[in-house]
Amino acid sequence: MRMRVLERVLERVLETILLASCSGAFGQARAPQDLAGAIGFTYDLPPDWTVVEAKPSSQEIKTAPPMPAPVTEEQKKGTACIQVMLTAMHGTPSSVVVVVALPFDCYGQTMSDQDLKGLGSGTADGLKADFDLVDPVFGMYTLGSHPLWIERAKGNLKGKPETQYTVEIACSMLKKGAACWMTMAADEASLRVFEQGRVTLDGEAATPLVPATAFDKAPS
Repeated sequence: MRMRVLERVLERVLETILLASCSGAFGQARAPQDLAGAIGFTYDLPPDWTVVEAKPSSQEIKTAPPMPAPVTEEQKKGTACIQVMLTAMHGTPSSVVVVVALPFDCYGQTMSDQDLKGLGSGTADGLKADFDLVDPVFGMYTLGSHPLWIERAKGNLKGKPETQYTVEIACSMLKKGAACWMTMAADEASLRVFEQGRVTLDGEAATPLVPATAFDKAPS
């Protein structure tokens, strides 16, 4: 039950941001120093990516299916504690990168690496409401002392087959929280930027987020 609560929150956060990004409904950019947070990681993108804050238009708010209201204290905590750490976009059609995190001190519970597959796969499943996804592939890899779960699929927004994307999600557990990095890449160059963005996890050495061997080992 605990994992489904977190998955549902992350699913809806990602869906809302992606819908807003496709319509160009963005607010003002946030300063880079405001993005790191206190979860225990950093992540860098090139300066030509626009850091944005997604704000769905009033029409999208009216037509988007409502998120089920939290019915337990655990669900309320999960909804309140999820943090969108970074939203960035580049090019036309726009490629998008989103980073979300759940601080354990806010949520009141911790998770372990055993929860990683459920977290990642549940988050990815949430996109199927808005995307037609095909040919998914999965992997497990390690950065320093941190295991990461990853999924990659091809797809398009429902009703908009003219633009094909690569959707990729990587998730990890940190000392202070859970984090997921996601891209909706419209081209190979944007996918490479997402994967090669340098990340630090709990103060360990900086490394590209997704190594070339990320899909060599399938999750068990």
